Amino acid sequence: MSNVLLTDLHVSYIQSLDNHQDDLAYHLTSHLRLNGVYWGLTALCVMNRQDALPRDDMIEFVMSCWDHEAGGFGAHPEHDAHILPTLSAIQILAIQNALDRLDVERVTKYILSLQNPSGSFSGDFFGETDTRFTYCAVSALSLIGKLGLLDVEKTVAHIRKCRNFDGGFGSSPGAESHAGQVFVCCAALAIMDRLDEVNYDMLAWWLAERQLPNGGLNGRPEKLEDVCYSFWVLSALSILNKLPWIDSDMLISFILSAQDPEGGGIADRPGDMVDVFHTVFGVAGLSLLGYPQLRDLDPVYCMPADVIERLGLRKGWKALDRKTK
Repeated sequence: MSNVLLTDLHVSYIQSLDNHQDDLAYHLTSHLRLNGVYWGLTALCVMNRQDALPRDDMIEFVMSCWDHEAGGFGAHPEHDAHILPTLSAIQILAIQNALDRLDVERVTKYILSLQNPSGSFSGDFFGETDTRFTYCAVSALSLIGKLGLLDVEKTVAHIRKCRNFDGGFGSSPGAESHAGQVFVCCAALAIMDRLDEVNYDMLAWWLAERQLPNGGLNGRPEKLEDVCYSFWVLSALSILNKLPWIDSDMLISFILSAQDPEGGGIADRPGDMVDVFHTVFGVAGLSLLGYPQLRDLDPVYCMPADVIERLGLRKGWKALDRKTK
């Protein structure tokens, strides 16, 4: 257990992730490969080590995942297009200042084709819907400058149907509130400048209740703490201007306690196996809490704040400038 962020170890851990191609687990996780590249790159960016992975190789891998027929990106070369890796591809290219590699018109057409008459978004042509996919579509369109083509009212109407009596949001109408879904709904509403749909105090109270006695956060009542909620909960609280509603020092201690002091990386909780997913969201949480020497993270896009400013999007949502409601 360490009481400081083990940056060098985490960088080495992320660099090593592509060195296990003989392992079965490497191939069993191919459906997450492009997402994993985004997670690793974002973690490195927040730790001010963006150059730790080769830029050109990363961009070429991203482009190799493009599904020319569909117009979106798959998680791995030869995989079918899906909205999740499509957003990851756009995020990576935006961070690497390589959005000029995109066929913006075809990607935009693909994303818009996934919206249903209900206002929900499907993940791919199989038709599964989830508020995560709504966020992916809204965020991706915003990053490539095509948000104006989205039917905002129809999209907001669907998110409104996913809002619950406790102020939170679920994955679909009637589904229980979950911190991950709270983030995607709040962030999507922030991008569309429709945070008027949120009951600030009720939702912030629900989010603050996610902190457990050990300092960690859970995703819903009666569940275990998990480092990844350090981002999902904190990002939503940041959007609502309610970060002081949780005990920051206790949460920082919890995140740092989940580090592997030998091999690097961060786990879901102390003593468990590390992975790049929990590594990025642990580091992201620390950034939102103002941990020293970390690059500022934008809580809406989960990307470096200076990248969002370079794209001219920081002024596109007014979450942090709103008066408390």
